[in-house]
Amino acid sequence: MPGDNSQQEAATREQVMAEREAKKQAKQAKKQKSTPPATKIITEVEQTTITTKLTTTTTTTARDKPEPPAATAAPAAPIAAVTCTAAAVTETGDKTRDQIKAEREAKKAAKQAAKVAKSSGAKVEAPVQQLANLQVTEKTPAPSEAPAPAADEDKKKPALSKAERRAIQEAQRAAKAQGQGQVKKAQPAAKAPVKSTATHTAPKELKRESVSPVKTTATASPSKNSSGSAKSECKVKLFNHLVSAEKGASLFINDPLVHPSMARLGVQYAQRTVVGSNARCIAFLHALRQVVQDFETPAKKEFGRSLDAAVQHHVDHLHKCRPLAVSVSNAYKQFRNQVTQLPADVPEAELKEILVHFIDTYIENQIGKAAQAISSSLQEKITDGDVLLTFGCSSLIQFICEEAKRRQVAFRVIVVDSRPTCEGQEMLRRLHAHGIPCTYVLINAVGYVMAEATKVLLGAHALLANGYVMARTGTAQVALVANTHNVPVLVCCETHKFSERFQTDAIVYNELSDPNELVRDDKCCLKNWASKAHLTPLNLNYDITPPELVSAVVTEVAILPCTSVPVILRIKPDIGY
Repeated sequence: MPGDNSQQEAATREQVMAEREAKKQAKQAKKQKSTPPATKIITEVEQTTITTKLTTTTTTTARDKPEPPAATAAPAAPIAAVTCTAAAVTETGDKTRDQIKAEREAKKAAKQAAKVAKSSGAKVEAPVQQLANLQVTEKTPAPSEAPAPAADEDKKKPALSKAERRAIQEAQRAAKAQGQGQVKKAQPAAKAPVKSTATHTAPKELKRESVSPVKTTATASPSKNSSGSAKSECKVKLFNHLVSAEKGASLFINDPLVHPSMARLGVQYAQRTVVGSNARCIAFLHALRQVVQDFETPAKKEFGRSLDAAVQHHVDHLHKCRPLAVSVSNAYKQFRNQVTQLPADVPEAELKEILVHFIDTYIENQIGKAAQAISSSLQEKITDGDVLLTFGCSSLIQFICEEAKRRQVAFRVIVVDSRPTCEGQEMLRRLHAHGIPCTYVLINAVGYVMAEATKVLLGAHALLANGYVMARTGTAQVALVANTHNVPVLVCCETHKFSERFQTDAIVYNELSDPNELVRDDKCCLKNWASKAHLTPLNLNYDITPPELVSAVVTEVAILPCTSVPVILRIKPDIGY
C-alpha cells in the first residue's frame, strides 16, 4: 500500500509538471506569434535553396557530391541535429536553452568547415549549401534521424512551382524598374566571398541566382511578341479609325435579302468600275428604282414602313462594299423623306409610281439640269486663248469643256494626273475625242505648267458646311500651287453634294483604298511590303482644301463663296432643285 501511494504521488507530480510546461509553452507560443525571428531566418534559407535549384550553378548538394575529407565530415552530425531542433521549434513556436546552444555549435562547426575548405582548396559554398538544404524541412516533424533524400525531393516539389513563379515575377519587376545595367551590377556582387552565417549569405545568393530568370524572360519575350508587333505595326495607327476597302466583292453577293440590282451595284462599287460622285449617285438611283418596282409588301404590313426597312438593308450592303459617297447619302435621305410622306389610302401600284417618278425627277433636276446651269454660268468666263487646268477626271468639268468647244471657243486644257488611279488619262481620252487640244502632266510637274494656266477648274466630291472642299487626293496641292501663282481657282459642285458635316483635315473622316494599288509592277520596291516591318503604304482617297485657296464655288444657284454653303443648305428645300 505505501508503494501504491508513492506511485500515485509521482503520477500526480508528473501531471502537474506537464501542465506547467504546457502553460509555459502556450505563453511562449503567443509571444512567438507576435515576434517570430526564427521563422524569418528559416524562410530566407528556404528561398535561397529554392532559387539555387532553379538554375544550374556550381554549388551542389551533399548527397550529389562525393564524401568530404575527414576534416569536413565532423560537422555533419551537429548540423542534422540543428535542423531537427529547428523544425521542432518552428512547430511548437518556442526555443529552449539546449536548442540555442545546439544552433551556436552548428554555426561554429560551419565556420570551422569553411576555414578547412579554404585551406584545402574546396569551394566555400558547399557547407553553407549543405546547411541550407538541411534546414528546408521546417514543416515536417522532427525525426530522430535525418530524412531520406527521396522523401525530401518529393516534399520540395510542390514548393518549387510556387518559388519559380515568385522568382520569375521578382526578376521581371527588377528588370523593368532597374534595367539591364543594374542586373549586371548584381553579378559581381554575387562573386564576393560568402560570410560564415547562413542569414548573411542568403540575400547575396538570391541576388546572384535571380539573374538567370531575367535573362530567360528577356530573351524569350521578343521572340514571342515579334510577330504580334509586326502585325500591329503594319497599320498606320493615326488612320485606324478610317474605313478600309480590303474586303473582296465575293463576300457580299450571297445575301438572299439583297436585290440582284443592288448586289451587282455593290460589286461595281467594290471593284471601282463605277467611280465619281455623280456616276455613283445615278447608278444607286437606277438600282433603287428597280428595287421599288420589284418590291412586294408582306402580309399585314404597311407598304411605306416595310419598303423603308428593305431599302435600309440594301444601303447597309452597299456601305459594306464601299463607304457611301455624300451624293448617294443625300439622295437616300431625300428618298426616305419621300417615303414617309406617302398617303396611306392609295393603292400600292400608285405609290410605286410616285416613288419612281421622284427618282427620275431627282436625276434630271439635281444632276442633269444642275450641270447645265453650272456650264452656262462658266461659259461667260471662258474666252479665246484661255488655258484651263484641271485635275483628275470630273464629268462636270468634261461637260463644261465640251460645251465651250461647241461654242467654238479657242482654248486648251492642261490635265494634271496622279497615281495610283490615274483618272486623268480617262479625262484626256474624252476631251481628245471631242477635238479639244490637251496637255497631260503628272502632279509633280504642276509647278512648271501652272504659269501657263489662266483658270483652274476643279471638281469636288463634297462641299462641307464650313466651306472646305473634299475632293480627290491631290486637289489641295493643285489649289495651293495655283494660289501661289495668283491663278483663280473655281470649284464646280452641284448642291446635292453639299454636306452638313464639318471637317478641317483629311484625318477625321476619309476612305482608305487598297495599299497594293501603290505597287507599280514586280520590280517595285513595295512589292512585298506586307512582309516588311515598320512599312505601310497609305492610300487615301480624299483630301481637304481650305476655303482660303478657293476663289469661288460655281453651283446651279449662283457663283458663291465657300462661306455660303450653310445658307444653301438652309434654303435648299425652298428652291426648285
